[in-house]
Amino acid sequence: MVRVWLSLGSNIDPQQQIPAAVEALKQRFGHLVVSPVYESPAVGFDGDNFHNLVVGIETELAPRELAGVLREVEARHGRVRSAEKFSSRTLDIDLLTYGDRIIDEPQMQLPRDEILRYAFVLLPLSEVAPEERHPLSGLTYRELWAGFDATDQPLWRI
Repeated sequence: MVRVWLSLGSNIDPQQQIPAAVEALKQRFGHLVVSPVYESPAVGFDGDNFHNLVVGIETELAPRELAGVLREVEARHGRVRSAEKFSSRTLDIDLLTYGDRIIDEPQMQLPRDEILRYAFVLLPLSEVAPEERHPLSGLTYRELWAGFDATDQPLWRI
């Protein structure tokens, strides 16, 4: 079994979508580690605010198999994939880390660079896995958050 961290986000009916997604993950993977939920403005486009959180699971699935399961969960919750990278969505589930593995392939990069770029990913990750180390930097998520400049990335716990 390997510890995996996921980032969940929604800006279309997030009060319904986020709890439903967490329940779907719980039914599929069992015990979850769930961060607080944060609200933040949409990034990269004009849209409603997002609700974001980080969820930890343990799985025996290989990274690509897991990614397929996550896409199925998104689809069951109304996710429609469009050509636009930045757009409103019912549910977005990103595989952030897969243990301490480093993968750099065309369709999969782990750890995800969003960990180091976005407050709405790093803050909740630092709360649920403060002493775990980022596979590339070697710093703990607590250390990464302490050094993160979030002045232009407002977010608030809900």
